[in-house]
Amino acid sequence: MSEFVSIHTSDTHPGVATLLLSRPPTNALTRQTYRELADAAAELTRRADLRAVILFGGHEIFSAGDDIPELRTLDDAETTAAVDLCRATLDAIAAIPRPTVAAITGYALGGGLNLALAADWRVSGDNVKFGVTEILAGRAPAAGTARLARTIGLSKAKEMVFSGRFVDAKEAAALGLVDEVVAPDGVYDAALAWANRFVEHPAEVLAAAKASFDN
Repeated sequence: MSEFVSIHTSDTHPGVATLLLSRPPTNALTRQTYRELADAAAELTRRADLRAVILFGGHEIFSAGDDIPELRTLDDAETTAAVDLCRATLDAIAAIPRPTVAAITGYALGGGLNLALAADWRVSGDNVKFGVTEILAGRAPAAGTARLARTIGLSKAKEMVFSGRFVDAKEAAALGLVDEVVAPDGVYDAALAWANRFVEHPAEVLAAAKASFDN
């Protein structure tokens, strides 16, 4: 049984699953959380009844990033294993063979931003703050900078990583970090509307369409 990650479906919106991260108050990402996310990604990959997936951290905050206090307790070998786990988890989420959308509220920082970038589409509240903030804690990003660079370009990605500065939703949209900006209370509904566009397509066709981007 997962403690912090769960999958939800409803008869009202068949074919759409919500992958919910719930680790109050900030949805900080620990090694356990990454393992639970990887397990959820594997389940979503197996399920033939699904057509789209929403990544959601709740109505208050998407994720403030990796749990820095936990990372500071790790020795070198454990740190290397944690980085490998983070990278493998993000790759597993990105590889879910269905359209995926991140419904972003509050903050998407560090590893939280990496999690959002693993989705195919990103919907943000107009009050959300984004950032690659590890450097502010005296650390380099563990993983995900390559995906960031592919999304917004190498030089802009480096500037975000080197500065650790916060980016508001307006700038995030201009950079291409997010694809749609809505009122804070409308984030999940907007993500659901995007996901519902694909529920009539065959699962195997959606999987093949997504896989075509890897060729």
